[in-house]
Amino acid sequence: MPWIIERKHPHVAVVTMNTNKVNAQNPAFFAELHAAFDRLESEFADCAVVLTGSGAVFTAGLDFDHHFPMFARRSIKEIDAWFDAYRATNLRLFTYPRPTVAAINGHAYAGGFITAIDCDHRIASEGPLQFALNEVPIGIPMPAVYCEIIKHAIGPRSAFEMTLFGQIYDLAAAKRLGVVQQTVAPEKLLETAVAWAALVPPDCHAAYAFSKRALQATTMAAIDAAARLDKDLLSRGMSDLGSIRAHTRRYKELKGKDVTWPLPA
Repeated sequence: MPWIIERKHPHVAVVTMNTNKVNAQNPAFFAELHAAFDRLESEFADCAVVLTGSGAVFTAGLDFDHHFPMFARRSIKEIDAWFDAYRATNLRLFTYPRPTVAAINGHAYAGGFITAIDCDHRIASEGPLQFALNEVPIGIPMPAVYCEIIKHAIGPRSAFEMTLFGQIYDLAAAKRLGVVQQTVAPEKLLETAVAWAALVPPDCHAAYAFSKRALQATTMAAIDAAARLDKDLLSRGMSDLGSIRAHTRRYKELKGKDVTWPLPA
């Protein structure tokens, strides 16, 4: 189902992710992100962007039912092709030249956390929200490109803590770590996010785009420098036998059932 795009202000478009119930990230999610941004560029070119989810989850991160079987097949070529597509979606959002505000309506885990911090400003709904970069404890190495985005968004110290140890944080801790800049009552979330996105008038979007690109220049250079690390080692880390055991364990914990795909000996 295409993501919903609504003009909630003369120059702000609100994009609601709705790929599935928890916006688990799979090929359909990636395709819908690109389709949404194609529309934003063609139909809402004068608009800043507010990105939000629905229900209790902003986005839950990678869809285990799609990704864990792929990692278990241990095809470096397949994983490389998948990661190229995954990387492109996050870089498209991260480098989008107009203002982007994440209106975080619910939990943001792993890849969903990355989606949130790809945005220039992050506002969260008050309540029992959870935030985590929990890839490492479930056997998913953090790609070098995302390490650079994380450091850019929340600073090196928070990036190290959250990435390497994979703990789940409540809203207060997320604010302390720099994950979110504002918290508001749920009924004020979109209103506040739209108001923030509208701070830059559309005739100043060129100035915004240049300034954003300049602020990201060091990070983008680091991403380019780290690309070889992802290319040479990431797929092997994703399909490492220990990682696959961790994937299987996490799937059983989360789903309450055994995996249904073949596992390597």
